[in-house]
Amino acid sequence: MWCLVMFDLPVKTAVERREATRFRNSLLDDGFSMVQYSVYVQYLPLGVNLSKIARNLKSRLPVHGEVRIVPLTDKQWSEAFRFSNGTVEKSEETPEQLQIF
Repeated sequence: MWCLVMFDLPVKTAVERREATRFRNSLLDDGFSMVQYSVYVQYLPLGVNLSKIARNLKSRLPVHGEVRIVPLTDKQWSEAFRFSNGTVEKSEETPEQLQIF
């Protein structure tokens, strides 16, 4: 499963910009990858609790910020259209899962 995080954060003041940067960096620290400036994605192996991720992000959301978390199946992610400079690009592949014996 993929976890898509989209957000809109206030950035009018220096303090708001600093908080927005801190929030974006926290997503990167949690293993998310930037898709667009306010859109991040992370592949989640089966069994990962999406509610826990939501609570974690909610606790770090700056004042007056808005966030939307969308779970996507591998099939939905692979069927998404992606364009870059007018050219169709292939979506990212599902990462291999590690097996521990």
